[in-house]
Amino acid sequence: MTRPVNEASAAFVLPLAALAMGHVLSNAVRTLPAISADVLMRDLGVTAEGLAALTGAFHFAFAAAQIPVGVALDRFGVRAVALTLVALVAVGAALAAIAGGPLGYLVAQITLGIGCSGMMLCPITLAAKVLTPGRFGLWTGLIQALGNCGMLLSASPLAYVVEGFGWRMGYWANVGLGVFVLGLVATVLRRTPPEPAPVRSILADAREVLRMTVSPRLRNVVVLGFCSFAVVIGMRGLWGGPWLMDVKGFSRIEAGNILLFATLSLVIGPALSGVLDRRFGHRRLLLVLGHGLAAVFLGLEVLGAGQPAAWDVVMLFCFGLAISMQPLIFALTREAISAEHVGRAMAAVNLSFFLGAAVLQAASGPVGAWGGPGAALAFLAGCVAVCTLLFMRLPGPR
Repeated sequence: MTRPVNEASAAFVLPLAALAMGHVLSNAVRTLPAISADVLMRDLGVTAEGLAALTGAFHFAFAAAQIPVGVALDRFGVRAVALTLVALVAVGAALAAIAGGPLGYLVAQITLGIGCSGMMLCPITLAAKVLTPGRFGLWTGLIQALGNCGMLLSASPLAYVVEGFGWRMGYWANVGLGVFVLGLVATVLRRTPPEPAPVRSILADAREVLRMTVSPRLRNVVVLGFCSFAVVIGMRGLWGGPWLMDVKGFSRIEAGNILLFATLSLVIGPALSGVLDRRFGHRRLLLVLGHGLAAVFLGLEVLGAGQPAAWDVVMLFCFGLAISMQPLIFALTREAISAEHVGRAMAAVNLSFFLGAAVLQAASGPVGAWGGPGAALAFLAGCVAVCTLLFMRLPGPR
């Protein structure tokens, strides 16, 4: 049972903000390849399809880590898990910075994927354990809004860094950010006594996470989650930069500026979703409208290959605003489970988020190799449309 909590108190807000900074770090490091894809391919000696496969390893590692991370959050608490994962992100960023070829970069992406796997789960789990389901929706939006600020760092700021100092310096900057977040979490989050020893084994807990992933009570949110983050990271983390530079003919700095505006919507949108949820409810309707419109706007972006920069700014901003209803997936999940199982349930849904990102990003590689960045973006838009229709028909939380 959740305990009463003062949502305006520093004791509640500061730990969430510190943990959300880990999500900032995660978003910064995972979207770095989008604005540096051309120099990454040149220096690592890979094709666009090869880079998609390398960065896709991040999401496979991320997805694979969801089960142990979800179990660990319920067993060992948020602070211990967060400190371990942030340290791994810093190590992974350093490995990427010194990578001499595809194998080294692959190892770095796997390390980063494991480290980033709980960066959103940690603050969401902390909030879910102390808030009622009705009050949880606002905070999922606020947490994701702050976390998505990491994508702002990898837009125009990173474009200048890549132009002036190379892509490796971008990763070194993330090492520094990781050390800062590690100290922040260690300082702000208080130590809590260990939970009572669980009766069940860790393997049994892991099996429960997998059962939750395929259970009827979460089926519709799992299916929607499969495409929801995949389309964001596919556009913002991989294909957005090549689309704007190779197809539209913009310079790296111009592409970075356009992606910066698009990313602003990914900061504003999640907070807006939380406000709409707190004021009006109708989470399922908001999710259907958001994902359906996201597919439409991304499709219009591809159809506007001959349009000026203003078209790209508007379409990508609207796409980001629409897809940002996705935090309500976690709010619907919270309605379906009890507080003591929240870590495992959130991990089950997050597993779908990042397994989808891994599968669909890997699938977009051959599509992009065949038809270019526009074809890859259109493929992702189609996946969102299909998953939205399935979400409307499948059983699950309403």
